[in-house]
Amino acid sequence: MAAPRPAGNVFRFRDVRAVPDPVCEPALDGPAVLVLDNGSFQLRAGWAGVGPQMQLRSVVARSRGGHRSLSRVGNDIPSLEPLRWLLRTPFDRNLPVNLELQELLCDHVFQRLGVTSESCVDHPIVFTETPCTPLHVRQMVSELLFECYHVPKVSFGIDGLYSFYRNKNTFPTSGIIVSSGYHCTHILPLLNGRLDGKNCKRINIGGFQAVTYLHRLMQLKYPGHLSAITLSRMEEILHEHCYVPDDYIEELKKWRCPDYYEQNVHKMQLPFSSKLLSTAVPSEEKQERRQQQLKRLQELNARRREEKLQQDQERLERLLYVQELLEDGQVDQFHKALVELNMDSAEELQSYIHKLNAAVEQGRQRILGETIDGKPQTPELLGGEQEDMEGILESDPLYSEDQVETEKTTSSVQAMFNIAEYHQMYLGTERIRVPEVLFQPSLIGEDQAGLAETMQYMLDR
Repeated sequence: MAAPRPAGNVFRFRDVRAVPDPVCEPALDGPAVLVLDNGSFQLRAGWAGVGPQMQLRSVVARSRGGHRSLSRVGNDIPSLEPLRWLLRTPFDRNLPVNLELQELLCDHVFQRLGVTSESCVDHPIVFTETPCTPLHVRQMVSELLFECYHVPKVSFGIDGLYSFYRNKNTFPTSGIIVSSGYHCTHILPLLNGRLDGKNCKRINIGGFQAVTYLHRLMQLKYPGHLSAITLSRMEEILHEHCYVPDDYIEELKKWRCPDYYEQNVHKMQLPFSSKLLSTAVPSEEKQERRQQQLKRLQELNARRREEKLQQDQERLERLLYVQELLEDGQVDQFHKALVELNMDSAEELQSYIHKLNAAVEQGRQRILGETIDGKPQTPELLGGEQEDMEGILESDPLYSEDQVETEKTTSSVQAMFNIAEYHQMYLGTERIRVPEVLFQPSLIGEDQAGLAETMQYMLDR
C-alpha cells in the first residue's frame, strides 16, 4: 500500500504503538472452528468464516531466567525497540521449534479469545504451517495442542493454498502460488487442484532480509542518525514506500534524471528537537549575566584570600614560637623544631619569618582597602579561576560591537541551516533496490537463484 504523497514529498514516521488485545466473547452456538495463522512475523487468530479478530507479532519479551508470568507477548509490548534485546521468537526461520514460547503465544491467544476453560480448549483448530514442514516439527506442535490444551481436532494446512482455494471459484484448476514470508519465499505449483509437492521450491529470502538490507543502507548513508534508524522504522518504509518496478534496469535509468528524482524521492522526517538552535540573547541580559559572574568570582577570590591570610597567620605564629625557644635558651627543642620545619639554620628561619610577615601585612592591607573603598575590583585570578574568566570573556564579549556581530552571526546561521532538513532521510533508488533482493539475492551476498529464475526452472521441468 503506497503512502499518500504530501507536499514536498516529506513523510513522517507513524511510530505506531501496539494496543493490548481485549478479551473477546467466546463463541456459544455450535462447535465453532478456531483458526490460527501461525506466521513467523505475525500471528492471526479468529473464528472460521468471521475473519481474524487478533493480529499480533510473534515475539515474546522475556529476560533470561525470568519467571513465566513476567513475559510479555505480542501487542502487550507497546514498542519493540526499547526491548529489542529481550525479544525472543519460537521460530527458527519459518519453523516453530521452541515449544515453550509457542505455548506462551497460544496461551495469550486463547485467553483473549475467551476459549480457555479449566485448561481445555474445546474447539477444533485449523493450524497453518509452512510447506513441506518436517514431521518432527508437526509432531511437537500436535503434542502441544493435544496434551496441553486437550484440543478435540486439529487440521494442518498451508495459508497460500487456503487463499488460492478461497479466491478460485472453478475446480479443479491449476496455477502457481508465490508465498513470500518473513524469512522464506515459497513457489507452489498446483495441478488439477492439488499441490505438486515434488516441484515446490523455496528461496531463503523474505521480509527479514529486505529490512536488514535497508537498515544497513540507511546507516551507511546517514551515519549521524544511527540511533534514529531502527528496524521498526525500516519495516514501515519497506511496507509503505518501496515498490517493485516492471523493469529494474530501466527504472534505475529513470532515477538518473534530476527531474524524475525530485518528483519521486521520498523524504523521511526523523524526530528532532527545535531547541538545538536557540535565539540570540539580548545584550542587556548578556551584560547582567556577565556582572553576576564577575560578582561570584570576586566573592570566591575574596574568600580564598581570607583563607590564605588565616593560614599564613597560623604558620607565622608557629615560626615565632620556634624563635622564642632559641631566645629562651632551649637549644635542643629549637633544633628539633627546625628539623620538623625542614630548615637548616636560624638565619633561614629568620628570613622565612620576615617574608611571611610581609605577606600577612600585604594581605591585611588589601582586604582593608577593599572594605574602605567599597568598589568592585577585578579579582586576581590564579589557576582555574583565570581559565574560567577567559572562558567568560570569550563566550560573552564586553563591548557592544562584538555583541552585535555575534547576534548577526547567530541569525545568519539560523537562516542558512534548516535543522528539519538535517533530520531527513532521502529515499531514492532504495525504494526499488530493497525489494529487488527477492529477484537478485546476490545484492545481499546470497548465492542462490532469484524468484524469476526459480519459477522458470520449475516451469521448464
